[in-house]
Amino acid sequence: MSDMITADLVDLDLSADTKEAAARALAQRMVALGRVTDLEGFLADVAAREAQMPTGLDGGIGIPHCRSAHVTEPTLAFGRSPAGIDFGAADGPADLVFLIAAPAGADDAHLTILSALARRLMNSEFTDALRSTDDAATAAALIRGDQTPAASPATAPATTAASKTVEGAGAGAADGGAGPAGAAGAAGNAAGDSQSTAATPAAASAGAAAAPTARTPARESGAEPGGDSGAGTTAGRPFRIVAVTSCPTGIAHTYMAAEALENAGREAGVELVVETQGSAGFTRLDPQVVAAADGVIFAHDVPVRDKDRFAGKPTVDVGVKAGINRPAELIGEVRERAARGEVTSGSAPSTPVERAGEAGEGYGTKLRKWLMSGVSYMVPFVAAGGLLLAIGFAIGGWQVNKAPSVMDHFMWTQADSWGALFFQIGGVAFKFLVPVLAGYIAYGMADRPGLVPGFVGGAIALDINAGFLGGLVAGLIAGAVVMGIQKVRIPAPVRGIMPVVVIPLISSAVVGFLMLVVIGKPIASAQKGLTDWLNGLTGTNAVLLGALLGLMMCFDLGGPVNKVAYTFATAGIAVSNPSDSAMKIMAAVMAAGMVPPLAMALATTVRGRLFTATERENGKAAWVLGASFISEGAIPFAAADPLRVIPSSMIGGAITGALSMAFGATLRAPHGGIFVVPLIGNPFLYLIAIAAGVCVTTALVVLLKSLRKPAPQASADGSTAAPEAAASGTKEPVAA
Repeated sequence: MSDMITADLVDLDLSADTKEAAARALAQRMVALGRVTDLEGFLADVAAREAQMPTGLDGGIGIPHCRSAHVTEPTLAFGRSPAGIDFGAADGPADLVFLIAAPAGADDAHLTILSALARRLMNSEFTDALRSTDDAATAAALIRGDQTPAASPATAPATTAASKTVEGAGAGAADGGAGPAGAAGAAGNAAGDSQSTAATPAAASAGAAAAPTARTPARESGAEPGGDSGAGTTAGRPFRIVAVTSCPTGIAHTYMAAEALENAGREAGVELVVETQGSAGFTRLDPQVVAAADGVIFAHDVPVRDKDRFAGKPTVDVGVKAGINRPAELIGEVRERAARGEVTSGSAPSTPVERAGEAGEGYGTKLRKWLMSGVSYMVPFVAAGGLLLAIGFAIGGWQVNKAPSVMDHFMWTQADSWGALFFQIGGVAFKFLVPVLAGYIAYGMADRPGLVPGFVGGAIALDINAGFLGGLVAGLIAGAVVMGIQKVRIPAPVRGIMPVVVIPLISSAVVGFLMLVVIGKPIASAQKGLTDWLNGLTGTNAVLLGALLGLMMCFDLGGPVNKVAYTFATAGIAVSNPSDSAMKIMAAVMAAGMVPPLAMALATTVRGRLFTATERENGKAAWVLGASFISEGAIPFAAADPLRVIPSSMIGGAITGALSMAFGATLRAPHGGIFVVPLIGNPFLYLIAIAAGVCVTTALVVLLKSLRKPAPQASADGSTAAPEAAASGTKEPVAA
């Protein structure tokens, strides 16, 4: 890590008081050293990663990190905040902030070294040393591993991503340190675990009085030998567990969870070996080690690769932060399941939507995640197919849908032929929408075994004209059938053919029977009724629907409610010849979704003093994001001031949606923002509808923020801080 952090990348008096300002201050140091080429682009990537899951960890640690094309080489910056910065941790603000910047194509060696830092954060002596030092060079040396905390022996170097790291041995040394944990991630992304632990989470969770007095190197693959012969034994030997950890970025949480599980396993007297599936790749556990294991722990927020290796064993499946927060509890749970004889008969779920070990997650939350799983895989097909259809109409005219197949007739020099080509390719892409939706809803519920019956059910829904409603139902039924089959206890000789033969055969037959004979016809009738209702919307009803869709698009800015409205709109145009009403709905939805980021950009331009420096910088990016129909561009503003920003955005979005419907604007493309204006019917009035909503939202935000008039505070140089910044204590970041 010698090249990753130097004294110039250390700030022992980080004055920022928001996570955005902290990231900016540390990133500016990277820019000054030429490690980051585009400050705003890099910060946008950091914010996008933060939106997936908060990076605050219990024990006063914030570890924002991302992979970015704007990073020239792997870099780590460290800041120590006297006042603390809220990174979303359950136990309060962070005083130690590590900003990790990895290039988009970072090499494995550097990412492995970064993973070693994540493991060291589990060591209290390491974090205590960083809190006590007054020298930036010393802090950099500690992070690099060139200098070890005074109270502990030298740590061994990190090995490969799938091996354990030796952190040192010492009598009475508490091993585990300030245990990180994080709050749940926002807007429809993977759930974390909100439980807090003591300063030494592994020890506290296990109820141990002190950590082990020595640690020995672990084998490259395989479990550590030993462990006492008490409660941790099985038939005269220690209980054996294999675990897999992974997180969306694969840099930090993956390795923290691995370290916490290894520490807890050591304390519990069980043999536990972890396979870390991180950005640096992963080394598969030895098949003999997997075969000999008595139980399995999955702590992950992205699908576990090659999960079938672990079928037929007692399994606990949780989010990655649960592995950090409560490792001893997970070990106890997998042992209880083994004692009860509970095993997985096939491939257990590998997505974050069906985890029995996730506390406090009801079926309503799971249902939303299952549906969002299908929608997320369907949207790229919608975008590709819809834009191709729209291009086809733009080039070939409104009669392009009646053109003969380009297989039989294609003239290289005729625009009509090219229009027909694009239209017919888009039509083929659209035929996948319902099967993909159904298949990946089932996948979200039951992993790969759910794909076959899900796709079969979705294809049947398409054939019987049950449409998207049929696809939704088919996906849920397919997932439920597979989950039911997986709970049946299967003899060992048959388990090998379950995922590839038995489950696809039985589940496809059941789903096909239900869709064709039992529920298909009623769903098709309901779909036809919904289509007829949409086609019959005129006047006030259409305007009210536009207002409702506008409210939904601006409520959570890319979250579940936003996606419901967007999916409703795209479902209407997902045919070769959509109705006029469906195209009006699509236009209203896209127009309303553009309002929040454009309004925030305008507000920061006309009344910049009401916003912090970070928000003003975000406002510049919001122009492009809003114009591109990316509602998430307003999330930084909504997160900082939800009571003013969200209601204002909803009012503006409702006005835009209503006006778009009233003006009769139509849209065949499901995405593109202002870049597809040539494909919009009544484009001038459409732009007026967007401008009206943007102006209303901007005026409301400015008004509401202006009503709060805190007393200005004098800065150190005698100047007066902006009112909003003074009220919140925000300090302008100083350029490096």
